[in-house]
Amino acid sequence: MSVEAVENISFADLLEESLGSGGSIEGSVVKGTVIAIENDVAVIDAGLKSEGRVALKEFTGPDEPGEIKVGDVVDVYLERMENKNGEAVLSREKARREEAWTMLEKSFNETERVTGTIFGRVKGGFTVDLSGAVAFLPGSQVDIRPVRDISPLMGTPQPFQILKMDRSRGNIVVSRRAVLEESRAEQRSELIANLKEGQVLEGVVKNITDYGAFVDLGGVDGLLHVTDIAWRRIAHPSETLSIGQTLNVQVIRFNPETQRISLGMKQLEADPWDGVKDKYLIGVKFTGRVTNITDYGAFVELEPGVEGLVHVSEMSWMKKNVHPGKIVSTSQAVEVMVLDVDPQKRRISLGLKQTMSNPWEAFVDTFPAGTEVEGEVKNITEFGLFIGLSDDIDGMVHMSDIDWNRSGEDAIKDFSKGDIVKAKILEVDVEKERISLGMKQLGDDPMDGKEETIKRGQVITCTVTAIVDNGIEVMVDDVMPGFIRRADLSRDRSEQRPDRFAVGEKVDAKITSIDKTRRKANLSIKAKEVEEEKVAVREYGSSDSGASLGDILGAALRSREEANAADDDEEEKSSE
Repeated sequence: MSVEAVENISFADLLEESLGSGGSIEGSVVKGTVIAIENDVAVIDAGLKSEGRVALKEFTGPDEPGEIKVGDVVDVYLERMENKNGEAVLSREKARREEAWTMLEKSFNETERVTGTIFGRVKGGFTVDLSGAVAFLPGSQVDIRPVRDISPLMGTPQPFQILKMDRSRGNIVVSRRAVLEESRAEQRSELIANLKEGQVLEGVVKNITDYGAFVDLGGVDGLLHVTDIAWRRIAHPSETLSIGQTLNVQVIRFNPETQRISLGMKQLEADPWDGVKDKYLIGVKFTGRVTNITDYGAFVELEPGVEGLVHVSEMSWMKKNVHPGKIVSTSQAVEVMVLDVDPQKRRISLGLKQTMSNPWEAFVDTFPAGTEVEGEVKNITEFGLFIGLSDDIDGMVHMSDIDWNRSGEDAIKDFSKGDIVKAKILEVDVEKERISLGMKQLGDDPMDGKEETIKRGQVITCTVTAIVDNGIEVMVDDVMPGFIRRADLSRDRSEQRPDRFAVGEKVDAKITSIDKTRRKANLSIKAKEVEEEKVAVREYGSSDSGASLGDILGAALRSREEANAADDDEEEKSSE
């Protein structure tokens, strides 16, 4: 046997001893010594037939000690015994990966957390370095709630939970959310146990709705209602809050059974309503900003957190049936007057029209009672006429003040909308904003001086003005309308017929009643006849004298005819 053969046998024996009987170390991790540093590679002797070369960049990483030097012993992965150049193919990166997989499998089996670093983005999630092994972090497993910007999390070592791993395929799926939820559960139990009303906590806005915001207090959520965000009016929580915002809140109410937590922000600030009655005195004017407009008025902010209501009735002196939105607009700065303050109910009544001159006061100064005015008939109602006296002010003529002699129902028929009429101002009520007008007052009252001649019980001559079914209408002394009922037309029942009278005919009747308000009289011919009979009986006979009624009436009539004849003679003589 040659020396060369002996040498070969000795090397083979040595290699077998190194590898073990019949074994192969390819695909495993071996230890090697750095024997040289050449440019950007490290030459490593792993006790094989030849040395291997490993790029220096493979020795950089979070778990690496730093810069390597000659003499360092390192773990490397043997991919092949030798390549075409006769060198061993080694990898420090794969060695780290193998080491990591072994440790990760142990952690996965024991459900332990592992530490990793997010270093890249991929479709549907991110890549995580777990001490050399690359894991997949789904986007839904990054946090408990969606994260808009993951940049602060990248490059920072943090704990993860392994959800799934397959070494044969090289797949590892991890979750950061599972770790956070576990921590939240612990925090929640601790927070609930120590929670009490009035406590101030730091939280993060988790969700925003129309009625408020849900705030994460660290394991448990609380509701921050929109009315508890600020003392001032807030239309929507998004005006002041945003998702992810960190803020301080106070626990207003806490129900241990349902674990519902009500939070407040404004409670951490001074209540602007404290001392509001001393600050906003009744009758004083202030400038505010319109914050909200409704059908019944407008809300005006006097200072942040303090609002008052201008009721629709206090917005304008003249515009009564106009929506508040036609007078003011949202965000408009307006001057208002304080009308009333109720600190207990947190209400302030304001007036807008009170800051302007009152046109009713100006009107009464220019047109006092008794002044004659002219205007257009704006409206006709069942109780009178509305007359336009200026652009914004109307006066009313009650139907009883249209005509002295006719009823209001009849007199009002003479007018139409648009007619130009004259009237006299009877009264101006500034507080009630009413002007009473009269049209009949433009002329003299025909009843003036007639009180003695037209009174109840008098027999008076009147003129028939109309024939109706139930009687006749008459004019008393040419100044007062009257009415004689059918039953009062005669003492004799057969003569109680309205059709026996004619319009224009003169009749004598007794006044039985007078309606001074309506200026109308009720009369009776029957009552006059009964009275005449009584007088005749008293003058010309009695039941004791034995005279008949015919005799008495005959004598009375003859006496009356004689008196009338004497009067006629006197008239003829005076005419001659």
